[in-house]
Amino acid sequence: MFWKPYLLGAAMAVMSLQPLAAAPQVKTPAPGFYRIMLGSYEVTALSDGVLRLPVDSLLLNSSPKQIETALAEHHQGLPVVTSVNAYLINTGSKLILVDTGAGSLLGDGLGKLVVNLKAAGYQPQQVDEIYLTHMHPDHLGGLTQNGKAVFPNAVVRAGQQDADFWLSESRLKQAPPKEKASFENVIAALKPYQAAGHFKTFSNDGELSPGISAFAAHGHTPGHSIYLVESQGKKLLLLGDLIHVAAVQFAHPRVAISFDKDAKAAVAQRLRVFSDSAQRSVLVGGPHLSFPGLGYLNKQGEGYDWMPLEYGAM
Repeated sequence: MFWKPYLLGAAMAVMSLQPLAAAPQVKTPAPGFYRIMLGSYEVTALSDGVLRLPVDSLLLNSSPKQIETALAEHHQGLPVVTSVNAYLINTGSKLILVDTGAGSLLGDGLGKLVVNLKAAGYQPQQVDEIYLTHMHPDHLGGLTQNGKAVFPNAVVRAGQQDADFWLSESRLKQAPPKEKASFENVIAALKPYQAAGHFKTFSNDGELSPGISAFAAHGHTPGHSIYLVESQGKKLLLLGDLIHVAAVQFAHPRVAISFDKDAKAAVAQRLRVFSDSAQRSVLVGGPHLSFPGLGYLNKQGEGYDWMPLEYGAM
C-alpha cells in the first residue's frame, strides 16, 4: 500500500533518535600547550599539570576570613587547584625553555611537560638552553628521569645565589631531616648536566641570549630570577614564583606564602614588579597562574586586576 514507505521512514527516524551507545568519558583536557607569537618569536606555554594547595595553611600576612572571601569571589574552594606552567621560546635560531615542571618529584598530578612538549611539535633533544627561575622541585624536577638528562643537548642556566644555596654540601648536612630532600633533589636534577659541562650560572642582570634577559627578584629563594623576552618591540615578562595564589595575591599583594625563603623580600619584589608591569602594560606569564598563565595587570586600589590574554589575541 502507498502509505507503508512513509511509515517505514517515520519508524527509522524515531530509531535514529534513540541513543546507540553511551559515549566514554575522557575526563582529561586536551594536550596542555598554548602558542602565541611575540614579535618574531614563538612562545609556547606548556602545562606540567596541577598541584592542589591547602593555601589556608600556607599563606602569610593574611586572615582566614580574607582568604575565604577572596577564594569565594573567584568560585574557588580548598584545596586550591594550582597550575604548574613552563614556557618554550623559539627565537628562530634557538629553542629556550624557562623552567621544566616537577617531573616525578611531586606526584601524579604533575610530570606532563614532556608529553605536552611533544604534542606541541617539539622533542626534548631539540631544546638548546633551559633557564630556571629558581630551584624548587616544581621548576627543576623535569630536568631528569631515572638519573638521566631529559634534555640531553641543553645548557641549564640559573642564578648564582640559588646554586650556591641549593648545591651546598654543608647546607645539606645541616638541614633538618624534613628539608634534606629539597637539597638532594636539586643535586640529583643537576648532576648529569654538571657532568656534561652543561650547567652555567649568572650573577648579574643582563641578556643571556638575544632578546632574553634575566633579572634578580630574590626573596622567594636566594637566587630567584625573572626573565624578560623581547622581539620587535613586543615584551613578555616571566614572573617565576612572584605569585602563587592569584585569587588572593593579586588583590592583596602583601600576602606572602610559606614557600618564600625570605617573605619580606618576596613581597617587596612582587610589589616592585607588579607596579612596573602594570604601568608599562607588559604581558606577563606566571608558572602558577591558571594555564596558560598569560595576561596583563591593571592597578586596582591597593592591588591588581588580572586580565587573562584572550584566545588568539597575539
